Amino acid sequence: DELKDALSVLQTFAQPMPLDEVVETVKTELGEKADVLLLQFDREPVSAASIGQVHRARVGQTEVAVKIQYPDVKKAIEADFGPASAGTKLGSLFYPTGNVDGYVKEAKARFLEECDYIHEAHCQMEFASIYRGHPVLFVPRVFPDFCTRRILTTEWVNGMSFDAFLETNPTQEARNRLGEALFEFYLGSLFRHCMYNCDPHPGNYLFCEDGRIAMLDHGCTRQFEPSFVAALAHLTRAVHGDTKSQIHDALLRLNIVRVDGDYDYEVIRSFLRSFFGPMLTDAVTAVEFSNTIAIKEMFAKKQQLMKFALPGEFTFLFRIRFGAMSVLSRLGTEANWYRLEKKYVDDFAARHAVLMR
Repeated sequence: DELKDALSVLQTFAQPMPLDEVVETVKTELGEKADVLLLQFDREPVSAASIGQVHRARVGQTEVAVKIQYPDVKKAIEADFGPASAGTKLGSLFYPTGNVDGYVKEAKARFLEECDYIHEAHCQMEFASIYRGHPVLFVPRVFPDFCTRRILTTEWVNGMSFDAFLETNPTQEARNRLGEALFEFYLGSLFRHCMYNCDPHPGNYLFCEDGRIAMLDHGCTRQFEPSFVAALAHLTRAVHGDTKSQIHDALLRLNIVRVDGDYDYEVIRSFLRSFFGPMLTDAVTAVEFSNTIAIKEMFAKKQQLMKFALPGEFTFLFRIRFGAMSVLSRLGTEANWYRLEKKYVDDFAARHAVLMR
């Protein structure tokens, strides 16, 4: 409950800043360079989100999107995580083997990173490099000279929202092509590049006229050590294989269970199969909504689940896994999700053979 209260701060800063405050922020952050942006700067924001708002502007002849962070958001998030951090001490008394503190620390770290637009600019440039030349995915250019911790300036992109795209009644071929690309971005990036964007919300991308998807928001991005990704690859293969020995070995690698510990194997097995959902079927299938909500049944058993030391990193792995599956369910994509994920894992294993021993 304390963690949910902490996250609610992200809902409280959605009122746009007045123009004079926006101009003052741009000048304070950018100094002399502010005049370049403010020369052709739309007075009204095109969107106002949880921690900042976006204005349309120009850098020379190039249209850009300028994201400006609201004042004191970082302080508000830090303050609101205080009770959550205290709550973990109580939770740890009831579930001493659970990693309660790890979940809160992971959530806090990720949301505070979102307040650093230099971090977001770096992540966006990294994704732009990874997906340069991709037939479907497109990451807009960053203008680093006009970025600070509170200002992010990127290439402006025209496109349709997720709901607007669905209203065009796209063909099944288009649904499949775009859905597989989204799956590649959110799940493939993890195994191929040891990083992933933690927020699959459909408001974070646009469907362009040329058939590509522009991936817009990269503030909540997580970079992993290859050793951790190797442990996830082992877990994926173990759940695919569905033998007790494989799953037990994978759980040990992630320190979810102890060598000398006793645990309810069926509870953790059911949890993992809910986690992987449609990726366990070696056939072309749509993502059924019933599969995306199977995890709710498992969380009804959270007292049993909290006996396992699930890594704090799983906080956003849950978000990306079920968020992406929900989007693909709405999009109506049909694919062999098992084969796609298996290919990502096999690609990782081929590059990191030593870690996969």
